[in-house]
Order: sequence, then structure tokens, then C-alpha cells
Amino acid sequence: MTISLRKARTIIRKALEKGRELELKPLSVIVLDAGGHVQAFEREDGASVGRFGIAHGKAYGSVMMGMAGTAQMKRAEDQAYFLAAVNGVFGGNVVPVPGGVLLRDKKGAVIGAVGVTGDSSDNDAIAAMAGIEAANLVGEI
Repeated sequence: MTISLRKARTIIRKALEKGRELELKPLSVIVLDAGGHVQAFEREDGASVGRFGIAHGKAYGSVMMGMAGTAQMKRAEDQAYFLAAVNGVFGGNVVPVPGGVLLRDKKGAVIGAVGVTGDSSDNDAIAAMAGIEAANLVGEI
């Protein structure tokens, strides 16, 4: 299974709505497919232009390593040299912090990842999960 454009748009719309509900700073949200390719992206008014790269890095690291941002951050703390090497392998495109959420279907298969940035990493993850749950998918933070 892959992530459809319709579901990707739902994730983005609902993540942004959650951000507004919680009065977060302007968010940027990206959805990647299982191959790490962009399915959809939106940046709220007021979000800095560099947020695409951060959102992408959060999601890209999740899908390429098969582990969510929280697990990547722990791995970076425990094995900094390993994660530095992984980031080298992936061209410096991994941002190993919360807000990168591994996306699974109901059977547990990885179908992509979501990256949210703009507020604290923990709040970014909350917004991502709101979008994922609205799309009736499973997120791993």
C-alpha cells in the first residue's frame, strides 16, 4: 500500500488545524511515500521558507531508517557517530528529532512518513498525529 494524495492532503489539513487549535507557531507539513518521495507539502503563512528542508528531513529520516524521530533522537544521543554516518549516507537530509512520524497502514506496513516543523518538536509531533489519525492511519512518533 502507498499513501494516496487524498490521505496526504487530509493529514496536512488536520495537522494544520491542530496547530491552530493549540495556537502553535505557523507550521509546515510534508508527507512522503515509502520511497521517501514527496506526496504533498504545505507551509502556513508566516512560516519561514527553510521549513521545507526541516520538515523533509524529519520525515525522510523516519522513512529511510524505519524509525520515528523520537527513536532517532534517542539513537543520536546513544550513538552519535552512527547517526552522523547515517546522515552522511543520506546526504545530510536526516533531522533526527520528534516531528518526524513513521506512517503505517492498519496492518503495520510502512507506507511513508510525515514531517511537521514550526513549533517545538513535541508540539510538531502532536500536530502530525492529529493529521494521521484523521486519515485513519497509524503513526509512530
